[in-house]
Amino acid sequence: MRRGPLLLSAAVVCVALHVVGVLVARPVWRGAEVLALVLLLAYAVVGGLPVGRWAALATPAALALLAADALRTMPPEPGSADIGWQVLRPDEVRVELTAGFDAGLTAYWATLGALVVLLLRWRGPVPPRWVVAAGAAAAPVVGYAVVRVVDIWRDLATGDPAPASDVDGADPVSAVILAVVPSVALATLALALAALLAGHGRLLAAAGAALLAVVALPLTDSSIGAVPLSGFPGEGTELFAWHAVTPTSAMPQPVPALTVAVELTAYLLLVVGLRGADRDEPAAPSLMVGQAD
Repeated sequence: MRRGPLLLSAAVVCVALHVVGVLVARPVWRGAEVLALVLLLAYAVVGGLPVGRWAALATPAALALLAADALRTMPPEPGSADIGWQVLRPDEVRVELTAGFDAGLTAYWATLGALVVLLLRWRGPVPPRWVVAAGAAAAPVVGYAVVRVVDIWRDLATGDPAPASDVDGADPVSAVILAVVPSVALATLALALAALLAGHGRLLAAAGAALLAVVALPLTDSSIGAVPLSGFPGEGTELFAWHAVTPTSAMPQPVPALTVAVELTAYLLLVVGLRGADRDEPAAPSLMVGQAD
């Protein structure tokens, strides 16, 4: 069997193992996500790299960022994680301005960095139809963030403002606005990359980039959830939070598992689409010795 399909098949198996581990809140194998990304990196390299230093390094560099973050966030050994509860009375809630922003950026800094690298690699003019398509796709994501912020603001304005923060706390609405910045940035960069790739005829890779923008929806809710607010403001418009799909004892994390599945599928499509034999540029010889792909 040729190395390319073998590496890709192994990566898909690792993705499936990681998603199942997230779904049941118990990793099947702790290193599954890391190995999946490393296998994708090898898959991109063995197919031959485009001529030019930056063109050749862009995809491997993006995948290296993702693999490094996956290594950093590798799940702990079963039973080794500390589990605790923090109970806050309404008069003890202290809002930190950057709490949600920090949570979103910590979760997706590598993805944002990888998108920037690929955007620099594929920058150039984009046909108007793809610009319009990217704008239309971005509207629901940005609109959802706006609706969430407005709904929380209205609930806080109509309730008792005193518990929302103490005298040393930040304005909760400002904290919520800042919290949605990483998700809006993720969607914007992903859809900009999708438009660029579509303009270059890389439709499969463009589909992967567009799919990555979907991850911004649950990221919006998880970032807002990191802001300590009294009560449950904006609960009526919270559509992609961790409990949006009812957890069960057998499947305690359905929404995180779906999010991870979408994210890793997007990476698969991006790498396969960028490695395709229909690339515009001539390929440099493979960096790995052995049987040719």
